[in-house]
Amino acid sequence: MEVEEHELKREDEHQPKREDEHETLTLDPLSNQFFTLNDLCFEFTSLQDLAFRGSWRSILDKIARARKLSLLQKPHEELIYIAYSVLALSKLHRYTEAAEELDSMSDFDSPRYRYDSYPEIYPNRCGSMVPFVIRWLNAEIPLKLGRRQESLDRLYVLLDFVRVRLRERESRGSELGFCVDLWRKREAFVVYTIASHHLSNKEFVVCLELIQGLVQRDSVNAELLSRLGYVQVQVGDLEGAKSTFGKVEGLVKDGNLGENEFRNLVGRNKALVYLIGKDYVSAVREFDECIERDPTDVVSINNKALCLMYLRDLSDSIKVLESALERVPTFALNETLVVNLCSMYELAFVNHSEIKRTLSNWIARVAPDDFDSSSTRV
Repeated sequence: MEVEEHELKREDEHQPKREDEHETLTLDPLSNQFFTLNDLCFEFTSLQDLAFRGSWRSILDKIARARKLSLLQKPHEELIYIAYSVLALSKLHRYTEAAEELDSMSDFDSPRYRYDSYPEIYPNRCGSMVPFVIRWLNAEIPLKLGRRQESLDRLYVLLDFVRVRLRERESRGSELGFCVDLWRKREAFVVYTIASHHLSNKEFVVCLELIQGLVQRDSVNAELLSRLGYVQVQVGDLEGAKSTFGKVEGLVKDGNLGENEFRNLVGRNKALVYLIGKDYVSAVREFDECIERDPTDVVSINNKALCLMYLRDLSDSIKVLESALERVPTFALNETLVVNLCSMYELAFVNHSEIKRTLSNWIARVAPDDFDSSSTRV
Protein backbone atom coordinates (compact mmCIF):
# COMPACT_ATOMS: atom_id res chain seq x y z
CA MET A 1 0.00 0.00 0.00
CA GLU A 2 1.35 3.25 -1.10
CA VAL A 3 1.50 5.10 2.22
CA GLU A 4 -0.66 8.38 2.03
CA GLU A 5 2.01 10.90 2.91
CA HIS A 6 -0.23 13.67 1.58
CA GLU A 7 -2.42 13.16 4.64
CA LEU A 8 0.24 15.16 6.47
CA LYS A 9 -0.77 18.39 4.78
CA ARG A 10 -4.04 20.26 4.42
CA GLU A 11 -5.81 19.68 1.14
CA ASP A 12 -7.56 23.04 1.11
CA GLU A 13 -6.23 26.10 2.86
CA HIS A 14 -9.40 28.15 2.71
CA GLN A 15 -12.04 25.99 4.39
CA PRO A 16 -13.66 27.03 7.69
CA LYS A 17 -11.65 25.91 10.70
CA ARG A 18 -14.17 23.60 12.37
CA GLU A 19 -13.76 20.54 14.54
CA ASP A 20 -11.97 18.16 12.23
CA GLU A 21 -9.24 15.58 12.53
CA HIS A 22 -5.89 16.55 11.13
CA GLU A 23 -6.53 20.22 10.50
CA THR A 24 -3.45 21.07 12.51
CA LEU A 25 -3.00 24.68 11.48
CA THR A 26 -1.16 27.33 13.45
CA LEU A 27 -3.46 30.34 13.18
CA ASP A 28 -2.88 34.02 13.67
CA PRO A 29 -5.00 34.81 16.77
CA LEU A 30 -6.24 38.06 15.25
CA SER A 31 -7.04 37.02 11.70
CA ASN A 32 -7.70 33.28 12.33
CA GLN A 33 -5.63 32.62 9.18
CA PHE A 34 -2.19 31.25 8.35
CA PHE A 35 0.31 32.69 5.93
CA THR A 36 2.77 30.01 4.87
CA LEU A 37 3.07 26.24 5.22
CA ASN A 38 5.65 26.80 7.94
CA ASP A 39 2.91 28.46 10.00
CA LEU A 40 1.44 24.96 10.20
CA CYS A 41 4.51 23.56 11.89
CA PHE A 42 8.19 24.35 12.44
CA GLU A 43 10.03 23.78 9.13
CA PHE A 44 7.02 21.98 7.69
CA THR A 45 7.99 22.66 4.07
CA SER A 46 11.43 21.14 4.70
CA LEU A 47 9.88 17.96 6.09
CA GLN A 48 7.54 17.74 3.12
CA ASP A 49 10.34 18.21 0.63
CA LEU A 50 12.45 15.51 2.26
CA ALA A 51 9.49 13.12 2.27
CA PHE A 52 8.74 13.72 -1.40
CA ARG A 53 12.39 12.94 -2.20
CA GLY A 54 12.40 9.82 -0.04
CA SER A 55 15.07 11.22 2.27
CA TRP A 56 13.74 9.44 5.33
CA ARG A 57 17.05 9.33 7.21
CA SER A 58 17.38 13.10 6.85
CA ILE A 59 13.88 13.49 8.26
CA LEU A 60 14.85 11.49 11.35
CA ASP A 61 18.00 13.61 11.76
CA LYS A 62 15.99 16.83 11.50
CA ILE A 63 13.42 15.60 14.02
CA ALA A 64 16.15 14.55 16.47
CA ARG A 65 17.79 18.00 16.24
CA ALA A 66 14.48 19.84 16.66
CA ARG A 67 13.65 17.83 19.77
CA LYS A 68 17.14 18.19 21.25
CA LEU A 69 17.04 21.97 20.81
CA SER A 70 13.41 22.22 22.00
CA LEU A 71 12.38 23.96 18.78
CA LEU A 72 8.80 22.66 18.84
CA GLN A 73 6.72 25.20 20.70
CA LYS A 74 3.09 24.17 20.21
CA PRO A 75 1.39 20.85 21.05
CA HIS A 76 0.30 20.11 17.49
CA GLU A 77 3.88 20.56 16.20
CA GLU A 78 5.09 17.63 18.27
CA LEU A 79 2.29 15.50 16.83
CA ILE A 80 3.25 16.37 13.26
CA TYR A 81 6.86 15.52 14.01
CA ILE A 82 5.74 12.20 15.53
CA ALA A 83 3.78 11.51 12.33
CA TYR A 84 6.84 12.13 10.17
CA SER A 85 9.07 10.16 12.54
CA VAL A 86 6.80 7.08 12.52
CA LEU A 87 6.37 7.33 8.76
CA ALA A 88 10.13 7.58 8.22
CA LEU A 89 10.85 4.66 10.55
CA SER A 90 8.24 2.58 8.72
CA LYS A 91 9.70 3.44 5.33
CA LEU A 92 13.10 2.30 6.61
CA HIS A 93 11.54 -0.96 7.91
CA ARG A 94 12.37 -0.02 11.51
CA TYR A 95 8.95 -1.15 12.67
CA THR A 96 9.81 -1.86 16.31
CA GLU A 97 11.06 1.71 16.77
CA ALA A 98 7.99 3.04 14.98
CA ALA A 99 5.73 1.08 17.33
CA GLU A 100 7.64 2.43 20.35
CA GLU A 101 7.19 5.99 19.08
CA LEU A 102 3.45 5.45 18.78
CA ASP A 103 3.25 3.78 22.19
CA SER A 104 4.78 6.90 23.71
CA MET A 105 1.60 8.78 22.81
CA SER A 106 -0.57 6.53 24.97
CA ASP A 107 -4.27 7.37 24.41
CA PHE A 108 -4.96 9.21 21.12
CA ASP A 109 -8.21 10.54 22.59
CA SER A 110 -6.52 12.05 25.62
CA PRO A 111 -7.38 15.72 26.41
CA ARG A 112 -3.71 16.57 25.87
CA TYR A 113 -4.29 15.98 22.13
CA ARG A 114 -7.31 18.27 21.82
CA TYR A 115 -7.29 21.88 20.63
CA ASP A 116 -9.81 22.95 23.25
CA SER A 117 -7.37 21.94 26.01
CA TYR A 118 -5.20 24.91 24.94
CA PRO A 119 -7.62 27.84 24.40
CA GLU A 120 -4.81 30.38 24.77
CA ILE A 121 -2.95 28.79 21.81
CA TYR A 122 -5.92 27.71 19.65
CA PRO A 123 -8.75 30.19 20.27
CA ASN A 124 -12.15 29.13 18.94
CA ARG A 125 -10.91 25.66 17.92
CA CYS A 126 -11.95 22.27 19.22
CA GLY A 127 -11.51 18.61 18.40
CA SER A 128 -8.56 16.27 18.06
CA MET A 129 -5.25 17.44 16.67
CA VAL A 130 -3.94 13.89 16.03
CA PRO A 131 -3.07 13.57 12.32
CA PHE A 132 -5.02 10.85 10.55
CA VAL A 133 -1.79 9.25 9.31
CA ILE A 134 -0.81 8.49 12.91
CA ARG A 135 -4.02 6.57 13.46
CA TRP A 136 -3.50 4.66 10.20
CA LEU A 137 0.13 3.79 10.96
CA ASN A 138 -0.86 2.66 14.44
CA ALA A 139 -3.18 0.16 12.78
CA GLU A 140 -0.75 -0.99 10.08
CA ILE A 141 2.50 -1.42 11.98
CA PRO A 142 1.49 -4.51 14.03
CA LEU A 143 1.13 -6.38 10.72
CA LYS A 144 4.78 -5.61 9.95
CA LEU A 145 5.70 -7.12 13.31
CA GLY A 146 3.85 -10.37 12.58
CA ARG A 147 0.69 -9.47 14.52
CA ARG A 148 -1.88 -9.71 11.72
CA GLN A 149 -5.01 -10.04 13.85
CA GLU A 150 -4.05 -7.06 16.01
CA SER A 151 -3.54 -5.01 12.88
CA LEU A 152 -6.91 -6.04 11.43
CA ASP A 153 -8.66 -5.29 14.73
CA ARG A 154 -7.14 -1.81 14.80
CA LEU A 155 -8.06 -1.20 11.15
CA TYR A 156 -11.69 -2.07 11.83
CA VAL A 157 -11.67 0.26 14.86
CA LEU A 158 -10.21 2.96 12.62
CA LEU A 159 -12.94 2.32 10.02
CA ASP A 160 -15.62 2.78 12.71
CA PHE A 161 -13.88 5.98 13.82
CA VAL A 162 -13.86 7.34 10.26
CA ARG A 163 -17.50 6.46 9.65
CA VAL A 164 -18.62 8.17 12.85
CA ARG A 165 -16.79 11.35 11.80
CA LEU A 166 -18.22 11.05 8.28
CA ARG A 167 -21.81 10.76 9.55
CA GLU A 168 -21.28 13.78 11.80
CA ARG A 169 -20.15 15.88 8.87
CA GLU A 170 -22.81 14.59 6.49
CA SER A 171 -25.47 15.58 9.02
CA ARG A 172 -24.27 19.19 8.86
CA GLY A 173 -24.99 19.40 5.14
CA SER A 174 -23.30 21.56 2.52
CA GLU A 175 -21.47 23.80 4.99
CA LEU A 176 -18.86 21.06 5.40
CA GLY A 177 -18.69 19.84 1.81
CA PHE A 178 -14.90 19.72 1.77
CA CYS A 179 -14.72 17.83 5.06
CA VAL A 180 -17.30 15.29 3.86
CA ASP A 181 -15.25 14.60 0.72
CA LEU A 182 -12.08 14.25 2.79
CA TRP A 183 -13.63 11.75 5.18
CA ARG A 184 -15.16 9.78 2.32
CA LYS A 185 -11.68 9.44 0.84
CA ARG A 186 -10.38 8.29 4.20
CA GLU A 187 -13.17 5.74 4.48
CA ALA A 188 -12.32 4.35 1.05
CA PHE A 189 -8.60 4.31 1.90
CA VAL A 190 -9.15 2.30 5.10
CA VAL A 191 -11.55 -0.09 3.34
CA TYR A 192 -8.98 -0.66 0.56
CA THR A 193 -6.33 -1.38 3.19
CA ILE A 194 -8.52 -3.88 5.03
CA ALA A 195 -9.63 -5.50 1.76
CA SER A 196 -6.03 -5.93 0.59
CA HIS A 197 -5.18 -7.75 3.83
CA HIS A 198 -8.14 -10.09 3.42
CA LEU A 199 -7.30 -10.61 -0.25
CA SER A 200 -3.71 -11.56 0.53
CA ASN A 201 -5.07 -14.15 2.96
CA LYS A 202 -7.54 -15.44 0.32
CA GLU A 203 -10.54 -14.27 2.35
CA PHE A 204 -12.40 -13.37 -0.82
CA VAL A 205 -15.98 -13.06 0.43
CA VAL A 206 -15.29 -10.40 3.06
CA CYS A 207 -13.00 -8.57 0.63
CA LEU A 208 -15.77 -8.29 -1.98
CA GLU A 209 -18.34 -7.28 0.64
CA LEU A 210 -16.16 -4.39 1.79
CA ILE A 211 -15.64 -2.98 -1.71
CA GLN A 212 -19.25 -3.56 -2.76
CA GLY A 213 -20.41 -1.68 0.34
CA LEU A 214 -18.57 1.41 -0.90
CA VAL A 215 -19.84 0.96 -4.45
CA GLN A 216 -23.45 0.90 -3.26
CA ARG A 217 -22.99 4.43 -1.87
CA ASP A 218 -20.95 5.78 -4.77
CA SER A 219 -21.82 3.85 -7.93
CA VAL A 220 -20.34 6.43 -10.34
CA ASN A 221 -16.83 6.49 -8.87
CA ALA A 222 -14.56 5.16 -11.63
CA GLU A 223 -11.63 4.34 -9.34
CA LEU A 224 -13.87 2.54 -6.87
CA LEU A 225 -15.58 0.49 -9.59
CA SER A 226 -12.19 -0.37 -11.07
CA ARG A 227 -10.94 -1.65 -7.72
CA LEU A 228 -14.02 -3.84 -7.50
CA GLY A 229 -13.21 -5.20 -10.96
CA TYR A 230 -9.62 -5.95 -9.96
CA VAL A 231 -10.81 -7.90 -6.92
CA GLN A 232 -13.29 -9.81 -9.09
CA VAL A 233 -10.42 -10.75 -11.39
CA GLN A 234 -8.39 -12.03 -8.45
CA VAL A 235 -11.24 -14.21 -7.19
CA GLY A 236 -11.83 -15.63 -10.67
CA ASP A 237 -15.10 -13.85 -11.45
CA LEU A 238 -14.05 -12.80 -14.94
CA GLU A 239 -17.55 -12.11 -16.25
CA GLY A 240 -18.29 -9.98 -13.20
CA ALA A 241 -15.06 -8.07 -13.75
CA LYS A 242 -15.91 -7.44 -17.40
CA SER A 243 -19.34 -6.14 -16.38
CA THR A 244 -17.81 -3.85 -13.76
CA PHE A 245 -15.19 -2.51 -16.17
CA GLY A 246 -17.97 -1.94 -18.69
CA LYS A 247 -19.73 0.30 -16.15
CA VAL A 248 -16.54 2.32 -15.77
CA GLU A 249 -16.22 2.72 -19.52
CA GLY A 250 -19.87 3.78 -19.68
CA LEU A 251 -19.29 6.72 -17.37
CA VAL A 252 -18.95 10.02 -19.21
CA LYS A 253 -16.25 11.09 -16.75
CA ASP A 254 -15.35 10.90 -13.07
CA GLY A 255 -15.20 14.32 -11.41
CA ASN A 256 -12.41 13.11 -9.13
CA LEU A 257 -10.09 12.49 -12.11
CA GLY A 258 -8.62 14.56 -14.89
CA GLU A 259 -9.48 13.61 -18.45
CA ASN A 260 -6.24 11.74 -19.11
CA GLU A 261 -6.38 10.00 -15.72
CA PHE A 262 -9.90 8.79 -16.46
CA ARG A 263 -9.04 7.65 -19.98
CA ASN A 264 -5.97 5.79 -18.70
CA LEU A 265 -8.03 4.09 -16.01
CA VAL A 266 -10.46 2.89 -18.66
CA GLY A 267 -7.54 1.85 -20.89
CA ARG A 268 -5.84 -0.18 -18.16
CA ASN A 269 -9.13 -1.92 -17.37
CA LYS A 270 -9.61 -2.89 -21.01
CA ALA A 271 -6.00 -4.05 -21.23
CA LEU A 272 -6.47 -6.25 -18.16
CA VAL A 273 -9.44 -7.96 -19.80
CA TYR A 274 -7.32 -8.59 -22.90
CA LEU A 275 -4.48 -9.87 -20.73
CA ILE A 276 -6.78 -12.32 -18.95
CA GLY A 277 -7.85 -13.61 -22.36
CA LYS A 278 -4.17 -13.92 -23.37
CA ASP A 279 -4.70 -11.38 -26.16
CA TYR A 280 -1.35 -9.77 -25.41
CA VAL A 281 -1.17 -7.81 -28.67
CA SER A 282 -4.40 -5.95 -27.90
CA ALA A 283 -3.29 -5.42 -24.30
CA VAL A 284 -0.02 -3.86 -25.51
CA ARG A 285 -1.99 -1.54 -27.79
CA GLU A 286 -4.10 -0.30 -24.87
CA PHE A 287 -1.05 0.16 -22.64
CA ASP A 288 0.72 2.07 -25.44
CA GLU A 289 -2.17 4.53 -25.64
CA CYS A 290 -2.03 5.03 -21.88
CA ILE A 291 1.72 5.67 -21.95
CA GLU A 292 1.31 8.13 -24.82
CA ARG A 293 -1.20 10.11 -22.77
CA ASP A 294 0.91 9.89 -19.61
CA PRO A 295 4.59 8.90 -19.87
CA THR A 296 4.69 8.46 -16.07
CA ASP A 297 1.96 5.77 -16.01
CA VAL A 298 4.24 3.12 -14.52
CA VAL A 299 1.45 0.55 -14.17
CA SER A 300 0.95 0.62 -17.93
CA ILE A 301 4.72 0.62 -18.57
CA ASN A 302 5.29 -2.40 -16.35
CA ASN A 303 2.32 -4.33 -17.73
CA LYS A 304 3.26 -3.56 -21.33
CA ALA A 305 6.70 -5.04 -20.67
CA LEU A 306 5.13 -8.17 -19.16
CA CYS A 307 2.86 -8.60 -22.18
CA LEU A 308 5.85 -8.33 -24.51
CA MET A 309 7.62 -10.96 -22.43
CA TYR A 310 4.59 -13.26 -22.78
CA LEU A 311 4.86 -12.65 -26.52
CA ARG A 312 8.47 -13.88 -26.24
CA ASP A 313 9.86 -10.48 -27.17
CA LEU A 314 12.32 -10.20 -24.29
CA SER A 315 14.46 -7.62 -26.06
CA ASP A 316 11.63 -5.10 -26.37
CA SER A 317 10.25 -5.84 -22.90
CA ILE A 318 13.66 -5.03 -21.41
CA LYS A 319 13.90 -1.85 -23.49
CA VAL A 320 10.49 -0.69 -22.20
CA LEU A 321 11.57 -0.95 -18.56
CA GLU A 322 15.09 0.41 -19.08
CA SER A 323 13.69 3.36 -21.00
CA ALA A 324 11.25 4.13 -18.18
CA LEU A 325 14.05 4.09 -15.60
CA GLU A 326 16.02 6.49 -17.77
CA ARG A 327 13.13 8.84 -18.68
CA VAL A 328 11.11 8.97 -15.46
CA PRO A 329 13.24 7.47 -12.67
CA THR A 330 11.25 9.17 -9.92
CA PHE A 331 8.13 7.27 -10.98
CA ALA A 332 9.64 4.09 -12.42
CA LEU A 333 12.08 3.24 -9.66
CA ASN A 334 10.03 0.81 -7.60
CA GLU A 335 10.72 -2.73 -6.43
CA THR A 336 8.09 -4.40 -8.64
CA LEU A 337 9.47 -2.94 -11.86
CA VAL A 338 13.06 -3.70 -10.86
CA VAL A 339 12.23 -7.30 -9.93
CA ASN A 340 10.56 -7.77 -13.31
CA LEU A 341 13.50 -6.24 -15.15
CA CYS A 342 15.99 -8.45 -13.35
CA SER A 343 13.88 -11.52 -14.10
CA MET A 344 14.00 -10.57 -17.77
CA TYR A 345 17.78 -10.14 -17.59
CA GLU A 346 18.05 -13.67 -16.16
CA LEU A 347 15.98 -15.05 -19.02
CA ALA A 348 17.72 -13.09 -21.76
CA PHE A 349 21.42 -12.99 -20.87
CA VAL A 350 24.06 -15.48 -19.81
CA ASN A 351 26.03 -12.70 -18.07
CA HIS A 352 22.95 -11.41 -16.23
CA SER A 353 24.84 -11.11 -12.92
CA GLU A 354 27.10 -8.40 -14.33
CA ILE A 355 24.16 -6.54 -15.88
CA LYS A 356 22.19 -6.68 -12.62
CA ARG A 357 25.23 -5.45 -10.70
CA THR A 358 25.43 -2.41 -13.00
CA LEU A 359 21.74 -1.74 -12.39
CA SER A 360 22.21 -2.18 -8.65
CA ASN A 361 25.08 0.34 -8.58
CA TRP A 362 22.95 2.88 -10.45
CA ILE A 363 20.04 2.34 -8.07
CA ALA A 364 22.33 2.85 -5.07
CA ARG A 365 23.17 6.33 -6.39
CA VAL A 366 19.65 7.54 -7.19
CA ALA A 367 17.13 5.55 -5.15
CA PRO A 368 15.28 6.92 -2.11
CA ASP A 369 16.25 5.68 1.34
CA ASP A 370 13.44 3.15 1.54
CA PHE A 371 14.17 1.34 -1.72
CA ASP A 372 14.73 -2.39 -1.18
CA SER A 373 18.09 -3.05 -2.85
CA SER A 374 17.56 -6.82 -2.58
CA SER A 375 15.05 -6.56 -5.45
CA THR A 376 17.96 -6.77 -7.92
CA ARG A 377 18.89 -10.21 -6.53
CA VAL A 378 22.61 -9.55 -7.04
